[in-house]
Amino acid sequence: MQRRQNIEERNQGRTNLALRRELPSYGPGEKDRKSIGQLAVATAKSLRRVMNSALSIVLYQPSGSEGEEYHKWYYNTFVWNKTTWLGVECWKSVADMWNYQEILFDVKPSLIIEFGSNRGGSALFFAHIMQRVGTPFKVLSVDISHQRLDPATTNDPNIIFFESSSIVPAVADQIARLKEEFPGRIFAILDSDHSKDHVLAEMKLLRPLLSAGDYLLVEDSCVNGHPVLPGWGPGPYEAIQAYDKEFPDDYTHDVMREDKFGFTFAPNGFLIRN
Repeated sequence: MQRRQNIEERNQGRTNLALRRELPSYGPGEKDRKSIGQLAVATAKSLRRVMNSALSIVLYQPSGSEGEEYHKWYYNTFVWNKTTWLGVECWKSVADMWNYQEILFDVKPSLIIEFGSNRGGSALFFAHIMQRVGTPFKVLSVDISHQRLDPATTNDPNIIFFESSSIVPAVADQIARLKEEFPGRIFAILDSDHSKDHVLAEMKLLRPLLSAGDYLLVEDSCVNGHPVLPGWGPGPYEAIQAYDKEFPDDYTHDVMREDKFGFTFAPNGFLIRN
């Protein structure tokens, strides 16, 4: 019995010794000095990162062509027509889509007008963003034909797909009716026929329907050499120029939004109604 007790005491002693070896031993004030040292090292690392970041910003000298070159690469590789929203094709720049999300949150429109539905991905994108914004809304998406619509888009109760030319009185009438049902701000985006005359007609159709604070996006003003597809012929960019010349007080160009991500498929096309 005594022998067993002695063995247990020796084993306990070895265990205590092992624990003492594993645990750090601090003298008076040593633990505080160690913590202060660790804090100083962490602070020095953070300061070094900040200084390196600041130095990079100071030393960076843009040539001015980065955005244009990236734009040409993005457009000419057709990566944009492989862009999808929840599996549905959108055919847009992802930077523009992020910008649109920010605009929708800021403007909180009750009516979104889209000229040019294609597969329906962008209409679905707008509807999903507005659902998260949480205010009552409706998306009106107009196209000359909806044969290409993805079936996943046609059952959303917040989207109306209207099959028509975008420059006929019936479209203006439909917008006017929806304005009564969903009063408030409007976000309109033009992405159908990219010829100058057609886009200019769309802008003029919307003129009496948009009010101060409403937002108009004219897409694909990048064609005809702005900076892609230089042989396209007069397109959306030239339509905006013609409209601004005829109605110079209608819109303020939202240059900050346009320039935010370095390139956009809608140069000169971010417009706030005055």
